[in-house]
Amino acid sequence: MNSYGTGSEPAVEWTVVDSDIGPLLLAATGAGLVSVSFHARPAVRDAVLDRLRTRFGAEPVEAPGSARLAEPIRGLAAYFAGEQQDFDLDLDWSLTSGFHREVLRELASGVPYGTVVGYGELAARVGRPEGAQAVGAAMGANPLPVVVPCHRVVESDGGLGGFGGGLETKRQLLALEGFLPQPLF
Repeated sequence: MNSYGTGSEPAVEWTVVDSDIGPLLLAATGAGLVSVSFHARPAVRDAVLDRLRTRFGAEPVEAPGSARLAEPIRGLAAYFAGEQQDFDLDLDWSLTSGFHREVLRELASGVPYGTVVGYGELAARVGRPEGAQAVGAAMGANPLPVVVPCHRVVESDGGLGGFGGGLETKRQLLALEGFLPQPLF
């Protein structure tokens, strides 16, 4: 298996960056950012790279200085520094499809920084008001967390709900956006 797609460019380039919520693995294709993964220590990194290898049929190439990754890296650094609220990045949606993709696109475009939406409300926005649990599944399968802000989806009673990056990470992201108070300690 080679590391290149149909042209001479690698199919997938990746790197790990430090953030306020721990190491993030970022991966991009020629179409755009395709994956953001929390807790990118070796075991997680290897699992993500296996998934990308299987999906794209090529070996992901570690490329910390990649032009494909430069804007996502800059954007995430600005977001964590409180200097940027929105991401204007090319996204590769190929790791999601159907209802999940529809929900994630609505989340990305319709739930601004510093706000939250309930699972049921998000389901209603995409025409499936009975689909709150399916929205939860879409959030759990979100290949682009932070950039596609699944941390902004909460329970209708005000509970945080679940989060693939862990509830403490969700709290940190919501606090960064001013929705929750900063922790005291």
